[in-house]
Amino acid sequence: MLAQPMNRPAIAPILRDRRLWALGGSVILAVLLGFVVIPDQAAIQFVSRAGFWIVLLTFGLFVRAAWTVFSGDVRDWSFRRFDWPTVIVIAAGGTVLLVHETFGFKIVMDEIMLLGASLSMHLDKTVLVPIRGSDIQGSFVVLDGLMDKRPLFFPFMVSLLHDLTGYRPANAFVLNAGLTFVFLSLIFVTGRILAGRVAGWIGVVLFAGLPLLAHNATGGGFELLNLVMILGTMLLGVRYADKRDASTLALFCLSALLLAQVRYESVIYLLPVAVLVLWVWWQQGETQLSWPVIIAPLLMVHYPLQHRIFDLRTSAWELGSRPGYTTPFSPRYIADNLNHAVGFFFAAPSEQPNSLVFSVLGCLAVPFFVLLVVKRLPRLTAERPANIAVTIFALGFAAQFLLLMCYFWGKFDDVVIRRLSLPTHLGMGVALLAVLPQFAKPVVTRFLLGAAVLGLVASGVPSMAAHAYSQEYLPGRETAWRRAFIAEQPRHDYLVIDNDSVLWIAHQISSTPMLQAIKNRGRIVWNMKNRTFSDILVFQRFNIDADTGRMTLREGDELGPDFVLETVREERLQTLTLSRLSRLKEIREGDVSLTPVDPADKVVSKSRTEVEKLRRDYLENFVKMLP
Repeated sequence: MLAQPMNRPAIAPILRDRRLWALGGSVILAVLLGFVVIPDQAAIQFVSRAGFWIVLLTFGLFVRAAWTVFSGDVRDWSFRRFDWPTVIVIAAGGTVLLVHETFGFKIVMDEIMLLGASLSMHLDKTVLVPIRGSDIQGSFVVLDGLMDKRPLFFPFMVSLLHDLTGYRPANAFVLNAGLTFVFLSLIFVTGRILAGRVAGWIGVVLFAGLPLLAHNATGGGFELLNLVMILGTMLLGVRYADKRDASTLALFCLSALLLAQVRYESVIYLLPVAVLVLWVWWQQGETQLSWPVIIAPLLMVHYPLQHRIFDLRTSAWELGSRPGYTTPFSPRYIADNLNHAVGFFFAAPSEQPNSLVFSVLGCLAVPFFVLLVVKRLPRLTAERPANIAVTIFALGFAAQFLLLMCYFWGKFDDVVIRRLSLPTHLGMGVALLAVLPQFAKPVVTRFLLGAAVLGLVASGVPSMAAHAYSQEYLPGRETAWRRAFIAEQPRHDYLVIDNDSVLWIAHQISSTPMLQAIKNRGRIVWNMKNRTFSDILVFQRFNIDADTGRMTLREGDELGPDFVLETVREERLQTLTLSRLSRLKEIREGDVSLTPVDPADKVVSKSRTEVEKLRRDYLENFVKMLP
């Protein structure tokens, strides 16, 4: 279907629409609240207390709008029209992505934080990452936490799974496994509307053969949700360019708001959404505003408020992890980052979780796609709705790639950063599908489908099965090692002293960081003497000198000589490191033990009144003395 060319409408009727002025007032109010009125500390408190409820409202409006838009399609759906070959292709592709890697937390700095935030959202509907938590008489309680910089939509979705099925850390994996099939379905729909059914299959097979996607599909991060929301929002843009009604606009805008709250940089996609909406209004000579769209800016007010964390905590930019960098974004990083991007896309599959077939086809398609976009932009009114939306969303893909190339840590071949290349892969895939009609010969699509299948079988599956690319990331391996230890324990009534305390708390095991344990040594002593925990364990990492074999503790892992430890388990997960779990046997002050064993003949009072008083006094002191 072609968009109908129209004479340029007068702008006056649009400006006279009172709903447009109401939207303008909503934008101004949101800007004042997000950037001017609310001070920094109050902003963090507001997001912590209200963030969950704002996202819940946005998601509820999104679901309501989706039902309004698609309920007719659902009622008209017929089982006899079901495309079973496509279902088989999608099911097979999703299965390949999920079966070759172990489910686990792959990028710890993000995924454990997100899981911890989902726990606080589940328990008390606040936005906090717990750093101290304990089991109190069978009920797990978060004792202390901090506001995190990561956007809220992914932990919100995981918390909904917790609410519906009970709290389980594995719910993050369940969500990503389901999103894997949703994403492949959306890729097929994109290919079908751009270039036909076989093009949809090409898109599915190309992504099914991408080890990086498998790595994230079996992890606990927000990358799959980000891809689903980018692609889903673009497809809703296609529908809006076609239908041009108020209900579709509301769904399109709400989807964009949720997309902006998945990853930090995904807010960029609000740009193509705004461009497409304004273009349709210009062509129609009217707005299609409904009240959810009018209040939409206010539903994003917590985003800039949460972003204040980057001003309050300079460490939030992670500049300290890359010595020599002083600013997070700069054009001077582009050349180096481009070099690393090429190194990632065309590295051997044994070194990086890439797909050479995908990289070659995508890089060949991008220049043609750029020419196509330049050709279509001046005459969008003569294009199909699918071409209109994809052309405008190309601006979003380009802007995001440029932003990442200006990022100080934007090296796609880095073990932590390569997942950021997934939206770029998506842009390359959309580019390939968009230019296919320019080569409208069956032999071309058959060749591309064959190449995609060959890449999946000959390169993608062996790379996923070996997953050598994941072995160099020590925090991920240490996390898997600790989770294996947790799974072996019949009871979870022990305390762990670990700087990565969020991991243990997210598994509802009492934990506290090293600094807290040292600072509150008296509390640890009290808990040992009162046998509050069945055991107190300490996790530490040792670095090994290659020449002498001497082991030194990682900075921040030293408890000091007063804490007497006994090794429980240790393993060299990397060549020059040793990870160790130890038992805290006693705490000393010089030659004096502060945690002596109680005498075996201790007498317990037989008076019920006295026992009850002692019990009350103990419980009052118990919570205060938790480490």
